[in-house]
Amino acid sequence: MQFAKRLDRLPPYLFVDINRRIADLRAKGVDIVTFAIGDPDMPTPSHIIERLCWEAHVPANHRYPESDGLPELHDAIAEWYESRFGVKLDPNTEVLPLIGSKEGIGHIALCFVESGSVVLVPDPGYPVYSMSTMIAGGQPHYMPLTEERGFLPDLDAIPESVAGKATLMWLNYPNNPTGAGASLEFFERAVAFARKNDVAICHDAPYTEVYFEGKKPPSFMQAAGARDVGVEFHSLSKTYHMTGWRIGMVVGNKDMVRALFTVKSNLDSGIPQAIQLAAVEALRGPQGVVSHHNQVLQQRRDRLVEVLQRIGLHTRTPDGTFYVWAKVPEGYTGVELTRELLEQVHVAVTPGIGYGAEGEHYIRFSITLPDDRLEEGIRRLAAWRGGSR
Repeated sequence: MQFAKRLDRLPPYLFVDINRRIADLRAKGVDIVTFAIGDPDMPTPSHIIERLCWEAHVPANHRYPESDGLPELHDAIAEWYESRFGVKLDPNTEVLPLIGSKEGIGHIALCFVESGSVVLVPDPGYPVYSMSTMIAGGQPHYMPLTEERGFLPDLDAIPESVAGKATLMWLNYPNNPTGAGASLEFFERAVAFARKNDVAICHDAPYTEVYFEGKKPPSFMQAAGARDVGVEFHSLSKTYHMTGWRIGMVVGNKDMVRALFTVKSNLDSGIPQAIQLAAVEALRGPQGVVSHHNQVLQQRRDRLVEVLQRIGLHTRTPDGTFYVWAKVPEGYTGVELTRELLEQVHVAVTPGIGYGAEGEHYIRFSITLPDDRLEEGIRRLAAWRGGSR
């Protein structure tokens, strides 16, 4: 049989060896504390679950949903954006529910990328930005995110020859994996770059509601002119701890939203209606759970950052997200330290190289593990006897 050549462009899964070693150790009865998975451990709020249970008994919700989602969900998303960010959206033309934001992120490449297209991708960054580009036949051009620049891309450093060919730019703040934030002033510079070079911007914003010290991150849609050049992807996964429910949204430029709907309507059958109505409950219901989640996560962040700095892993305290991005000591790569922590203290982390070449000397910790497991992991990290070579 003949497979599509596009599969040859996709790199092998980096973590196969590490995951195999974790499985081997667990098979021998070794207890592994994992900081590697960015999946909330706190449950979905009960009022959302109750709405789902109620709607699951309604026969109309057992049928195929429409690809563009229920009008009530469109309205709830627009209301939430206006309440949270002061951004007014047309629910009919500037809002589109998604089967999780990852689905929309993958599909929008098919709207902008053809053979030979260039897409501007952050490095380090969420791998789907580059993978979807390559699957669609395009070429990622990586924008380095360095600690010296606060993990913001240097837009002025993008060569004119590259900017002139680019069709799409990906941004992501608060940022996975670095935990860095971005200001409205930066977003406005990105809008100016997009206008100058005729580039569409996709801002991936699932972590705007995971923030610390009460400092609420802005939406890209708040930047002047953002709606003229781009869209923003968002998700209920991180805000309401609904990762397994697979529901998100894209908002912004109506032409980009319509293009994505054209692709979606030919490839998927929409979000189950009971889940859509539970999402309405989440968006319109009590929001105090968000601040409660963030208080717990901030305490975990501070505990982890303190021990990492004590054992010699340089760490910039993150502004938000579930992640702590730590620079490995001199003499290590991220993969080498990942293996050493696993073998010596039975702690699993994610090597930064999985998010791009700029992550080679970093590792990522997730703080989405129960407090007792976090404390056990911190105890083990404190016992690590590395530090330099």
